Amino acid sequence: MAVDLAQKAQNFTNRGRQALETGRYELAVDMLMEAVSAAPDVLETRKLLRAAQIANFRKNGKAGFGAKLGYMMARQKIMGLVKKGQGAEAMAEAEKLLALNPLDADNIEAAVKAAEAAGKADHAAISIEAAYECSNRDPSLLERVATYYTMAKRWDKARDAYQKLAEMKPGDQDVMQKLKNCEAQATMNAGWEQTAGKKGGFQNLIANKEQAAKLDAANKAVVTGDDAELLIAEKLKQIEAEPKNMNARRALARLYVQGKRYYEAIEALQNAIEFAGTMDPELDRMLSQTKILYYDQQIDALKAEGREEEALQLEGEKNQFVFDDLAQRVERYPNDLHLRFELGKQYFTYGYYDDALTHLQLAQKSPKDRLWSLYYLAMCFLNQGQTDMAVMQLETARDSLPTMDDLKKNVVYQLGLCAEAAGDLEKAYQYYKDVYSSDVGFEDLSERMLAVSQALKGN
Repeated sequence: MAVDLAQKAQNFTNRGRQALETGRYELAVDMLMEAVSAAPDVLETRKLLRAAQIANFRKNGKAGFGAKLGYMMARQKIMGLVKKGQGAEAMAEAEKLLALNPLDADNIEAAVKAAEAAGKADHAAISIEAAYECSNRDPSLLERVATYYTMAKRWDKARDAYQKLAEMKPGDQDVMQKLKNCEAQATMNAGWEQTAGKKGGFQNLIANKEQAAKLDAANKAVVTGDDAELLIAEKLKQIEAEPKNMNARRALARLYVQGKRYYEAIEALQNAIEFAGTMDPELDRMLSQTKILYYDQQIDALKAEGREEEALQLEGEKNQFVFDDLAQRVERYPNDLHLRFELGKQYFTYGYYDDALTHLQLAQKSPKDRLWSLYYLAMCFLNQGQTDMAVMQLETARDSLPTMDDLKKNVVYQLGLCAEAAGDLEKAYQYYKDVYSSDVGFEDLSERMLAVSQALKGN
């Protein structure tokens, strides 16, 4: 019976893959749903199904009010099964829901909860991974992908996710440590697979001093000195053997960056982009960040030598590079909302408020950047004398911020300035007081509160 099910699953998988490759997405979803039903534990089949669901939804999907109500009812059913501990049944229902809309954040979360209930962390990971690939590549989603693959001991997949995350957050030591751990585990697993079943195989692997040194070096969060040289040599050797191995090229660039060898890192990344053959937004992002670090390194060196005028000139070149680079990357990746946000901020900084508004209005569609986008939109409107429009953006941002963090301080402070300018001193004082209760040293708050308080008493 098990053999029959396996053959049935394989047959459906083959037909589903063929349908997906030829653009018959609806048929691909049907075939792969059957395959997953027959063999629910086969991860690769579920990944194919997710790709088919996304392709089909993008081609045919709609999400009107009726559809969203249906999603909500389906999610309630899934969570009911999860609460009962019926993880497998919940996963089956989740696939039906994702077939309707695989990009809805709440639908994805329901599928993740179902996979968790079934004890299948790797299956949870692919749902989040699909969301990450189809979004503006939110680092928080990528971090969840890495976490779930780690839970599932899929070290190669976890390593790949942490590599991408390290490129987004080059100074995050926690990410670097987790990446090194996964690299070491993946290397050890590869070695074990090669020696499994051989007499003394695993003992020979451990006895290999060169391999042990590499693993020890790779397991450090920040690699320096001889360890760095050892790993750089290893990556160069690996790239020579596999020129199109992007993971090795990324790792080499990261090692150069850790050693503050930015010029070599830039060269390594430019070579990686050339060999990639296609546009890679993560390599682009890493190259841009590294060029900025190289500028900063040169500027600091000039200042240390007392060459302030040259340092100031190079600072101007750096600022021009940042602006031009963002504009070019937005042109290459017009759907990357975070890039839109960064470019909008640049336009705002230099006083091009109409251009800033264009990009920030698009950027507010990004959950990650929405609230900061509202703040900068408000600042653009204020600089254009459109106070009413500015207040609308600020109030929307304020109402969405539960705690008085840095963003909310700025938002509420600006609301206070607007109220004060409009002559509503009581409202202005209340806004200022809200910020003051959290941060007594914020901006010129003490002076403003005193002035407003005295004006109110004078009234």
